[in-house]
Amino acid sequence: MTWRKLLKAFPTVVLVVDVLIRIVSVAVVPRNRRPSSAMAWLMAIFVAPIPGSVLYALLGSSKLPKDRRDKQREINSLILENTQGLDNRVPTDTQPPWFGTVVQLNRTLGAMPLIPGNTARLLPDYAGSIAAMTEAVDAAERYVHVEFYILTRDESTYLFFDALKRAHDRGVKVRVLYDHWATIRNPQGRVTRTWLRDAGIRFEEMLPFHPTKGMWRRPDLRNHRKIVVVDGDVAFTGSQNMTDPSYNKRGNMRRGLQWKDLMVRVDGPAAIGLNALFITDWYSETDELPTDARTGPRVEPRTGDDAFECQVVPSGPGFDGENNLRLFNALVYGAQERLIIASPYFVPDDSMLYAITTAAERGVDVQLFACEVADQFLVYHAQRSYYETLLRAGVRIFLYEKPIVLHSKHFTVDDDVAVIGSSNMDMRSFSLNFEVSLMVRGAGFVDQVRDIEEDYRSKSHEITLAGWLTRPAPLQVLDNVARLTAAVQ
Repeated sequence: MTWRKLLKAFPTVVLVVDVLIRIVSVAVVPRNRRPSSAMAWLMAIFVAPIPGSVLYALLGSSKLPKDRRDKQREINSLILENTQGLDNRVPTDTQPPWFGTVVQLNRTLGAMPLIPGNTARLLPDYAGSIAAMTEAVDAAERYVHVEFYILTRDESTYLFFDALKRAHDRGVKVRVLYDHWATIRNPQGRVTRTWLRDAGIRFEEMLPFHPTKGMWRRPDLRNHRKIVVVDGDVAFTGSQNMTDPSYNKRGNMRRGLQWKDLMVRVDGPAAIGLNALFITDWYSETDELPTDARTGPRVEPRTGDDAFECQVVPSGPGFDGENNLRLFNALVYGAQERLIIASPYFVPDDSMLYAITTAAERGVDVQLFACEVADQFLVYHAQRSYYETLLRAGVRIFLYEKPIVLHSKHFTVDDDVAVIGSSNMDMRSFSLNFEVSLMVRGAGFVDQVRDIEEDYRSKSHEITLAGWLTRPAPLQVLDNVARLTAAVQ
C-alpha cells in the first residue's frame, strides 16, 4: 500500500477507532463504579476519545495488583486468627445501642478488634508531637517501626532522626517506611534517603512505580498513613507528617503557610493493632514478616477512668471495600446529639454528603472545621462547592484563619466516640490512599478532642448562607467546575 493510499484511509481508520472506543467505553467504564464517576469518565472519553481512553487506562482503576491484594488477605487472616476472643473482653452494657454494629463492621472489613484497656493522649502541638515521638524512640528496647507519607530530615525533625540512629546503634531493630512519590518529591526527600542509607537504618519506599519491572498499577495510588510503634507497647498516629510544618516548600514559605496537625499517643494493647498495620505494609513491600515484632497483644490492659476502648481501622486499595467511608457513614448515622468534623480536604461522595446533611436535618448539631486557605487549588475549590448544600441543611461551617493550614483529621460523635487518623473526607482518601483511623470510645477522650475543637473555634470564623451566596460569580463558577474533577477516579 502506497503512502498516498495510507493517507487517504487515515480519516476512515480514525473514525472507526473513535466509534469503537465509544462503544467499548459504554460497556466497560460503568462496571462496579459509582454512577457519578462513570458519567465523568464517559464524558472525558466522549469529548476526546483517544486522550480520554489513554487517561482512563492509566487512572481508571484503583485496584492494586493481585499479589498485593492477596498479601492483604493473608495478613487479615493472621490478625483474625491471633485476635480470636478479644471482642468478648469489651463490656457492652455502657455502649450506645448502635456502637456494636459499627465495631462489627470494622472487624469484618479490616480484621482489627475493639480492644479495651488503653490510654490515649492527644498531641495538638506540632513540635511537641515530634518531641514526644523522639522521647519514645529513645526509650525503645526491642524495635521501632516508623511509617509516614512524607518523611524528611530537616530543622524540625532532625532530633527524631538522631533518636532513630541512637536506637539503631544500641541494637534496637529500626524499620522505616515512607511513600515513595510524596517523600522523594519533597525538597529534602533525597537528602533524607541518603542519610538513612548512611546511618545503616533499614528503610523501604512504599508504592514505587516501576512499570518496566512488571509492577503495573495506577501510578497515583499513595500510602498516606502516619504510624510510629515502639516495642508494641506505645504507638502514635494521626494526621502529621514527619517534616517541617512548612513542608520545606518555597511557595509555602513565601505565603507563610504553616500546617497544624493532631497526633495521638496510645499506650496499651491497641498499639499492637497499629503495629500489625505497619507489618502489613512492610510485608507488602519486602515479602518479609518480621519475626521479632509479635502481632498478638503482650501488654496488660490499663484500668481506671482514663482507660479507653480502641479499634484500628485500616483502609485503602488493598481492601475490597472503602473501609473508612463505611465507618464514617455509620458513625454519622449513629449521631444523636452532636457531630463535629475536622477535615482539610472535604470533598465527599454522595453517600457521605447525604449522611451529614441528613444528620443536620434530623436535629443533630453538625459542625465542620475546614481551612480558609489551602495548598491544593482544585481540591480547595471543589470543597467550597459543597458549602451551600451543607449550610442549607443546617451545618455550621468554621474556617480556620490563614495562614495556618488546619490539617487535622478527626471527628466526634455525641459524648461517646471519637475518630482520629490520616484520612481526609474526600474521594482520594476513600478510594486511592492507604489510610489509618483510630476509633476511640470513652467520654474522657472525647473531652480531650472537644477541647481541641473549642480551640479551633476560637481561631476560626463562621460562614453564613447569606454571606456565602454573595461571593463573586467567577469564584462560584470556579468552585463548581473544580467539583467535576472529584468524580474522575
